[in-house]
Amino acid sequence: MATTATTDKPDIPAGRVLILLDGSRLSLAALEAAGEIASARNAEVLGIFVEEVNLLRTAGYGFAREVGGSSGLARPLDSAAIEARMQALAEAARRSLQQAMARRGLAQTLKLCRGRVAEEVLNLVQPQDLVVLGRVGWSGIPGARLGSTARVLLRQAPGDVLLWAEPRVQRQNRMVVLLNHDQGANHRAVLVGAELARRSHQPLSVLLRTGSEADQSVAEDILAYLQSEGIAARVRQIPAASAGAAVRAMQEEGASQLVVSRSCSLFADQGAEALLSALNLPVTVTP
Repeated sequence: MATTATTDKPDIPAGRVLILLDGSRLSLAALEAAGEIASARNAEVLGIFVEEVNLLRTAGYGFAREVGGSSGLARPLDSAAIEARMQALAEAARRSLQQAMARRGLAQTLKLCRGRVAEEVLNLVQPQDLVVLGRVGWSGIPGARLGSTARVLLRQAPGDVLLWAEPRVQRQNRMVVLLNHDQGANHRAVLVGAELARRSHQPLSVLLRTGSEADQSVAEDILAYLQSEGIAARVRQIPAASAGAAVRAMQEEGASQLVVSRSCSLFADQGAEALLSALNLPVTVTP
């Protein structure tokens, strides 16, 4: 496979690790994951905290209400209270970022923005950067659908995006890379999967979505490359029939994390997002 096999040891392009902080439990878990990656890459860390402009605008309407998460009671939105809350969250984000990176001896900066979250992140990110964020925001509910910010960044960020979730403990733990047999973007996804496998000391499974058995040579090339890199790996061809078939294969492999290109046809399958959410795994989406 010309786009995957190489005699030189490939590297993930050097860049920053950008971590989106919103004060939620899952964003703090994502912060720890970002710290581990940045430490392994010796990368600069940029924390991003965005004051959501739409929420502030909404508070200006007299009829706007917020509902208490525990009480269920509706109360007027207060602009001053929201401003104070955001300032407190920003300060908490600053402390969390400093503490997480100080433990690892890493340089870090917190960027405070005001606007729409996805737009602000896209204005800051560069193609060589990795963006890390919780898959959902405040709810953090296992199996919840992707948040709106995650959906936009997944499809529009110029580089890699890690949507962090807290994986279930299971007997098997394998990094899984999901590929299409006819896409040059496979090369990048395999590189990222190999890096994850090395860092986590876990074996790697490559799932090759194909409509025929004629591409056995592609699977053989991928396996030969990974073995040359000293990675315990296996390559499995699966039908490109549906998103459900891919998800079942991931479950059978005991996936602990998933790597997939945003150009993979999986994302064109109806219901793919819901099925991936049900897996409740960290997902790295590559260009």
